[in-house]
Amino acid sequence: MQFDGISVVIPVYNSQDTLRPLVARLQSALQPCTDVFEIILINDASLDNSWQVVGELVDIYEFVKGLNLMRNYGQHNALLAGIHMAQYDVVVTMDDDLQNPPEEIPKLLEKLNEGYDVVYGTPQTEQHGVWRDLASQITKMALRSVMNVEIARNVSAFRVFRTSIRDAFADYRGTHPSIDVLLTWGTKRFAVVPVEHLAREEGTSNYTFLKLVTHAINMATGFSTLPLRIASILGFAFTLFGFFVLAYVVIRYLISGTSVAGFPFLASIISIFSGVQLFALGIIGEYLARMHLRLMDRPSYAIREKKEHRNS
Repeated sequence: MQFDGISVVIPVYNSQDTLRPLVARLQSALQPCTDVFEIILINDASLDNSWQVVGELVDIYEFVKGLNLMRNYGQHNALLAGIHMAQYDVVVTMDDDLQNPPEEIPKLLEKLNEGYDVVYGTPQTEQHGVWRDLASQITKMALRSVMNVEIARNVSAFRVFRTSIRDAFADYRGTHPSIDVLLTWGTKRFAVVPVEHLAREEGTSNYTFLKLVTHAINMATGFSTLPLRIASILGFAFTLFGFFVLAYVVIRYLISGTSVAGFPFLASIISIFSGVQLFALGIIGEYLARMHLRLMDRPSYAIREKKEHRNS
């Protein structure tokens, strides 16, 4: 199994202790697979000395390149910056915390060689807490509705894909990109391979429950009309409910000659309908906010500095 070249793209955030062993293990894992490769480390405004470590690695290894973003944009924004920079035929993306073992990359490449365009390495068992796992499932449910492909439930940050797919989203500009959704713009040939998922060796995950849920909302409102459809269905359903309530009030009056008890009944109906209306308005407002951000034409990322080996 040989590829013309492999680009490994890794977002970096507060990972000064894992970068050195990660690059060393990547070198050992990639050398049997290809003659040429590069490792692109994108520093997403780390608060520790990660960028200094990236600079040291660039000086040591000629295949390591570094990008330092102007501020913290987020994991997918950093990934997009690295994907745009990739120069070889295949892109590998992974986390910087060594939970994705570099030694598993050949498995993904072997599957890619069967004719697929994107291959995900899905963990056999995930090393996360209960709340993180719950948030991950919420995110994957949102992703499945947006991607409209069966394997959406198995997506992960550990993926390989053919670099040519990026042509489908070369002109994308937005503040909340989702690499998984963008990949569906260029192909439907996805595959999944079970891989080992290790416990985090250093620090804690930067993805909290709230951040993952927010990411799911960003995906749903940024790349899908599903929330608007839900609002429409709710509006239709509660319109029917209102007709049934009206029929109940009229029939009761005709049968018994008395009306429904006033304030509690009326207050309950008003509360229900007001809540649904505000919910629908909130969804519409979210889409208007997305339109506003798109009209501002803000970039997905901005690069402060690039580092490459002196002999490159």
